[in-house]
Amino acid sequence: MKSSDPRLIRLIAFFKLLKAVLLIFVGLGALKLVHTDISAALGDWIARLGLDPGGRHLGRIILHAATLTPTKIKDLAVGSFIYAGLFLIEGIGLWLLKRWAEWFTVIITASLVPVEIFELFRHPSPSKVFLLVINLAVVAFLFYRLRAERPTSG
Repeated sequence: MKSSDPRLIRLIAFFKLLKAVLLIFVGLGALKLVHTDISAALGDWIARLGLDPGGRHLGRIILHAATLTPTKIKDLAVGSFIYAGLFLIEGIGLWLLKRWAEWFTVIITASLVPVEIFELFRHPSPSKVFLLVINLAVVAFLFYRLRAERPTSG
């Protein structure tokens, strides 16, 4: 493969590590909200940011947040930490240019594509299309790379 491949692998690793960090923050934030009035906290954040809480989208978010139970919030935190762990494994392995990490990333990322497609049809948005395209490109690139660099038997 080309000499730019390690840079592309590390770029993928960077994005996996970035997702992991974001999910860790989501999980920690969810845990902080377990025993609080989520609607009031969300309303406070919206006010601090100077946003209109009566807006169509923010109003819907506040109403949805009001229905979250402590159990649902804990489940969100656990799910965030599990996905963060997977992204950390992928990111660190890819950063170290490990072949097993390329296989791991292909398998994990490809297994999530059907979920992304389902969500795209349920609630279409440009960001979901963008993420799906990026993930398909990552899978295609890594799979091509793995197939092109098969170990030779000797």
